[in-house]
Amino acid sequence: MIKHLSRGTAALSLAALALTTPASASASASPAAPATPAVSIHVPQRAAAVVIIEGDILRQKESSGRAVLCSDDQVLIGRAHTGDENGITTYFCGRVEINGVPAQVGEVEWSEYQPENRSDFTAPSSKVLIGRHHYGDENGPTRYAFASLIWRGEDVDPGSYRETEPQRESSSESKGGPGEVLVGRKHYGDENGPTLYRYAVPVTPTSG
Repeated sequence: MIKHLSRGTAALSLAALALTTPASASASASPAAPATPAVSIHVPQRAAAVVIIEGDILRQKESSGRAVLCSDDQVLIGRAHTGDENGITTYFCGRVEINGVPAQVGEVEWSEYQPENRSDFTAPSSKVLIGRHHYGDENGPTRYAFASLIWRGEDVDPGSYRETEPQRESSSESKGGPGEVLVGRKHYGDENGPTLYRYAVPVTPTSG
């Protein structure tokens, strides 16, 4: 039951309470509650959606000596070869889209030549493969074209790569998985020797 007091009755009750309260009780104030420290909450960036749109498929005789380059704003996403140096090598190219925005390819650079029969090349940090040049048989020289991948005006870092299982060169075919681009290749021996590939997923400076 709630008891309602008139204004006069309430004032008398408060005065009586003041008279019966010890002075020490009114003098001592409750200590202030400690301030709640600011809490910093880290919200992780959402992963960027990397999509590869398949593009050019370039084929030529392995020993022809002609350099192969993907078209503008395309990068290598795979390679295949059949037979010996007179067989056909196929290069798979594609465009990269990150969060729905196309990436551009920067200025082309070339690696130093290596003998094909002991070639091992991985693009420098923040670069991807866009072409290759080889002539002759397994003793002939091989070099690779690479470039920056640029998204919204900033270089994209391919990050760490994965390496495929070795395949016999004369019947090899490899393409990257979802979101992957080609960043390296290793081969030893002639057309019967092993070839393996290195793929990476581009990582953006921000989630965009």
